[in-house]
Amino acid sequence: MGGTTEQGWQTIARAEVYSGRVRLVDHTVVLGDGTRSRYEVDESIPFAVATLVVDGDHVVLTRQYRYPLDRWIYDLPGGAGGENETPEAAARRELEEELGLIPNTLIALHTYFVNPGRAAWPVHLFLCDAGTTTGTIDTSDPAEQVSQARLRLSELDAAIASGEIVDPALIVARACAAARGLLPPLTGGDTA
Repeated sequence: MGGTTEQGWQTIARAEVYSGRVRLVDHTVVLGDGTRSRYEVDESIPFAVATLVVDGDHVVLTRQYRYPLDRWIYDLPGGAGGENETPEAAARRELEEELGLIPNTLIALHTYFVNPGRAAWPVHLFLCDAGTTTGTIDTSDPAEQVSQARLRLSELDAAIASGEIVDPALIVARACAAARGLLPPLTGGDTA
């Protein structure tokens, strides 16, 4: 897909601008043409994970209130990975913490970046389609009010087509699973 090779940027300094639940780092860089510039990067977490759980003709999702959107949404069980954690271990941990499900197997589905222009961390997507066993939900964080939701695949496709689904990980996971032949192609939203 390429053709020409372009020179990247060189980082000559880094300074933390803000650190809380979000961590912003200001990079001083030298551009390919020698010009100096500054660039703020979200370095909040090492990586994120999310898992699309398929149970027969249903998908098992989370339903959570998302404060920045001021609404409840369907999304995938997932969250931040730790420094010394593999993406698969983080996906297993998050699935159990949020829904009390322990996956029998996980299939690495896709890796993408939510905002490649400003965030340094990738999102690793997994598919669980070989069943789960019961684990323990973590209820220690009062801001994480997570409930389980089950939708038929056709209902999910209809919700994506109508714009009801706004979680990028869920949309990307559904599309990638279809593109890889792991799930049927996306429908036009027909729930009949």
